[in-house]
Amino acid sequence: MSNSQRNIAIIAHVDHGKTTLVDQLFRQSGTFRDNQRVEERAMDSNDLEKERGITILAKCTSVEWNGTHINIVDTPGHADFGGEVERILSMVDGVILLVDSSEGAMPQTKFVTGKALALGLKPIVVVNKIDRPDGRAQEVLDEVFDLFVSLDANDEQLEFPVLYASGRNGYASEDQEAREGTLTPLFQKIVDHVPPPAADVDGPFKFLVTLLDRDNFLGRILTGKVQSGTVKVNSPIHALDRDGKIVETGRASKLMAFRGLERVPVDEAKAGDIISIAGLTAATVANTIADPSVTEPLYAQPIDPPTLSMRFAVNDSPMAGREGTKVTSRMIRDRLEREAESNVAIRVTESADKDSFEVAGRGELQLGVLIETMRREGFELGISRPRVLFGEDETGGRTEPYETVVIDVDDEFAGTVVEKMATRKGEMTDMRPSGGGKTRITFSAPSRGLIGYHGEFLSDTRGTGIMNRLFEKYGPYKGRIEGRKNGVLISNGTGEAVAYALGPLEERGILFVGVGTPLYEGMIIGENAKPEDLEVNPMKSKQLTNFRSTGKDDAIRLTPPKIMTLEQAIAYIDEDEMVEVTPKSIRLRKALLDPHERKKAGRKKEAA
Repeated sequence: MSNSQRNIAIIAHVDHGKTTLVDQLFRQSGTFRDNQRVEERAMDSNDLEKERGITILAKCTSVEWNGTHINIVDTPGHADFGGEVERILSMVDGVILLVDSSEGAMPQTKFVTGKALALGLKPIVVVNKIDRPDGRAQEVLDEVFDLFVSLDANDEQLEFPVLYASGRNGYASEDQEAREGTLTPLFQKIVDHVPPPAADVDGPFKFLVTLLDRDNFLGRILTGKVQSGTVKVNSPIHALDRDGKIVETGRASKLMAFRGLERVPVDEAKAGDIISIAGLTAATVANTIADPSVTEPLYAQPIDPPTLSMRFAVNDSPMAGREGTKVTSRMIRDRLEREAESNVAIRVTESADKDSFEVAGRGELQLGVLIETMRREGFELGISRPRVLFGEDETGGRTEPYETVVIDVDDEFAGTVVEKMATRKGEMTDMRPSGGGKTRITFSAPSRGLIGYHGEFLSDTRGTGIMNRLFEKYGPYKGRIEGRKNGVLISNGTGEAVAYALGPLEERGILFVGVGTPLYEGMIIGENAKPEDLEVNPMKSKQLTNFRSTGKDDAIRLTPPKIMTLEQAIAYIDEDEMVEVTPKSIRLRKALLDPHERKKAGRKKEAA
């Protein structure tokens, strides 16, 4: 294997600037022509990634620098998408750990860095956003060092090189005071510090699938690193699962390598190359693709189990089918199966009535992104409240997933947050001032208690708090946790909301609908100020008579309704409620629309 190739992953917490840095690496390596129109954050390729400014799917790319071919993998910084990260690290020989010069090492950084260090990868630490006025580069470096020590890094890993950079302005330097320049020091560090891929060119062809993609023309596209040997177009190959059983046999009908942002067809690939193969129909992530003579699979990283599940049901509200084009259970099933095929952290099971599907994933954000993607494709769905997936320990006791929650808040709100986390069965493990009038508090809390807490947390801290969560372990079951305190206002009929009726209802609580919103019986139109549910008539209009009234009619002035995003709606609903999701609307409703059915169900529950 020549010395002219490097495989590297960029890892960082959400919003610390990975994707922006990759943009600059492209520009300065000459990947883009000077006159080529380039979008900002070129790696965030799908609409949702652009809107939210987060990386959801891991992506490969490459740059050429002074004759060295550098393959770069941009990884998601969010633990909900961690299913992607663990496997990607097996493709690379080094990692660039990017930390924000002000925020420092965050829990998601810890999650990915822990995986990288355990694989023996050598890190290069880049303190990004060095030009921030509130930067504290030296302290952040100490935090990173402590983090590495706590993750059992070996001596070689602890002697990591450090660069100070501004990804947005395109410079990196070993000097903390530098405020201009280029990224040449970073390219040089990658070439000097990261070893070339150790690969056996003469052995039989072996390749571990780490990413899976679909293409309408080529079918399944499997991406990964060639561990040994050489493969040519149309060579016979077979796929082995983790136990060495043959999944399927076929031919490598197309081989593609990464050049900049494009996949380019190549005739052959050697050990150490990161490539994509098309031609197989059943092989999936963690399978070994190899020459037919190979019978031993490569070691594949086991995938962490899903911790949350939601029910995706056919939309059965009175307004079903008005806004979406894909409404049948067959279409929903096909779409979910396709998702489970390419996203290994998701499991789909069909319910007995064939009308709904249990979708299990890593967290609310991951499932929220799936629902948002589906509604943009024209699907209509009914979504239930997320439930955690329980487990069992050796003695048969019930266990549940716990998360490490790291919260940064202004000192004045610390008391409220600690109190709220205690009611949700969270245990405080650490509390320290983080400078600038802020406190960093760490909890170990059951995932069950955190469902729906984020919105409340933001209002408690007036929008200034930052909360980061990370799967920790399965621990003992914590018992009952209080749900939502307030009841809801439920529409008792079908029609459009009228200002005359909404005016008096404002005194009852917070409204979620405005004038003219189409409503149906059983739809939730607001939050009641009291703990019980209340059925109301938001369509009552004024009786017109022939008499003039002496008091002048006051024009009704309504407070703007509270409009929820998809994630807020999913977190808000209770056990007996659902979110109706269509391409144009997000509505909250009771699972049972008929009030008599609801009473019956309520009585049954009390009797039980």
